[in-house]
Amino acid sequence: MTKEELAKRLTNACQEIRSIESQLNEIDAHFGDADHGLTMAKIADAIGEAARDTDGSIKDMISKCAEAVDNLGGGAAVPLWSSWLGGMVDGTPEEDELTIKDIQAIFASGYEMLDFMSGAQVGDKTLMDAAIPASEAIAAYAGDNEDELFASAAAAAAEGAEKTKDMPSKFGRAKYFGKKTIGTPDAGALSMSAFFKGLAL
Repeated sequence: MTKEELAKRLTNACQEIRSIESQLNEIDAHFGDADHGLTMAKIADAIGEAARDTDGSIKDMISKCAEAVDNLGGGAAVPLWSSWLGGMVDGTPEEDELTIKDIQAIFASGYEMLDFMSGAQVGDKTLMDAAIPASEAIAAYAGDNEDELFASAAAAAAEGAEKTKDMPSKFGRAKYFGKKTIGTPDAGALSMSAFFKGLAL
């Protein structure tokens, strides 16, 4: 996969997040500050702008995405996403094109940092309910087609996000509402799922 191809996937991923901004705000309004969609729109715009920068290598591009998000203020999602992207940088080779193994290494490195920062597991009703299964799907992929790889990750993330409807929240402000959060999906999981959906387009 070339830098231009990855940039297109990142752009699509950001557009997917943008397309559900209102939905994310509405969900967050139930048990949070009603600003998750706004925060994710800022994150998407930062990543998208950095991805459109044609200078430098693939590693430079991902690094610019991480830095752009890290420079944003406000929202609990910002440090998590900047950490995730920053972890990806550590796993990105200097080559001009990425193999399947390279892509797997990038997302494995990103997941390691995100896991360290988040501390949440599947079932805690957070973005990790989408990020963990998506990361596991990428790591388990044994083929040689990047479209299939990202499609499997997107499907796993979507399934994980859907399952959060049946969970009580255990993190953030929403945890104080406990079982009252059952029936409402987690906004963070939905935004993460949207990102993987865009990567697969």
